[in-house]
Amino acid sequence: MYSTKLVILGRDGILNAYREDHVKSPEEWVPIPGAMEAVARLNHAGWHVVVATNQAGIGRGMIDMATINAVHTHMYQSLMAQGARVDAVFFCPHTPEDHCDCRKPLPGMMADIGRRYGVDLKLVPMAGDTLRDLTAARAAGCEPHLVLTGRAERIGDEQLHQMLEQVPGARAHADLAAFAEFILARDHIHDSESGGLA
Repeated sequence: MYSTKLVILGRDGILNAYREDHVKSPEEWVPIPGAMEAVARLNHAGWHVVVATNQAGIGRGMIDMATINAVHTHMYQSLMAQGARVDAVFFCPHTPEDHCDCRKPLPGMMADIGRRYGVDLKLVPMAGDTLRDLTAARAAGCEPHLVLTGRAERIGDEQLHQMLEQVPGARAHADLAAFAEFILARDHIHDSESGGLA
């Protein structure tokens, strides 16, 4: 057993509505129905939730650090209103042209999270809404999960099948609530088999 139960989530399209033009103010950060409650369910079952998000809008000059901090304060308040919390937000401020090692699909952010929490990333489920997220999870050694909200909301069955085939072990869930339900149901089975309390 390990001491810290940790889940990594993307932000845009998973916790809040995805915007093609980036979330540029707290008012533009709009929670996806049921997402805040899903985080609360994970928290109440002992899971720590950390966000890992690409924020190229910073590198493109569309949003500054003061504004992104205000956006995340608004996010924390929205979570708190549902009895939920996110432990930390890790973000990559770079554009693809910067060729950094922290922008998903590269695993840099997840490696940082693993070091910060002292966890084996093989034990960490990671949920996102793009093939890039699944690829990043796989590259970091995390367990890859796709939620069919945000950018994944518009993909058809054939495209979904192809996407999952590209990332061995990846699973798809209707939304963050369904992902949380999967994690908690598996927890319950594990606790039952090990003789622990469910």
